Amino acid sequence: MRIGQGYDVHRLESGRKLILGGVEIPFEKGLLGHSDADAVCHALTDAVLGAAGLGSIGQHFPNTDPCYKGISSLILLKQAYILAQKAGYTLGNADVVIMAEAPKLMPHVPHMLATLTTALELPAHALHIKATTHEGLGAIGRGEGIAVSAVCLLVPI
Repeated sequence: MRIGQGYDVHRLESGRKLILGGVEIPFEKGLLGHSDADAVCHALTDAVLGAAGLGSIGQHFPNTDPCYKGISSLILLKQAYILAQKAGYTLGNADVVIMAEAPKLMPHVPHMLATLTTALELPAHALHIKATTHEGLGAIGRGEGIAVSAVCLLVPI
């Protein structure tokens, strides 16, 4: 068994769509980034790649490559998972924590879970997502951005 950890943070900015876990969430701001800036997918991608010993999201999908401009991060996550499978691993389980002062995310978690488990062809019990705030502390607490932490367990196929 192999464990991987991923973390991602993006600044919130007006004029962008807020995409988390492959789901567009109604909000007046979205995350700033080269791709769609889906911090859930980015953190989970890094966790999967790290657990498989395959480096990081930046190594495989650099933000300097124009082909990734505006791309759905769900595509990058699926590609990373395929790499892990080619390396001989499958996802045992993953746990994700989204840290955001706003918007309220728990109502959107079931849709995120359905989107991610469908995309990765995983059973529902293999993935868990939680949302929390920073209680007004720091940049996340001031509503300047959203951070996500993910951990995953890969098991041999």
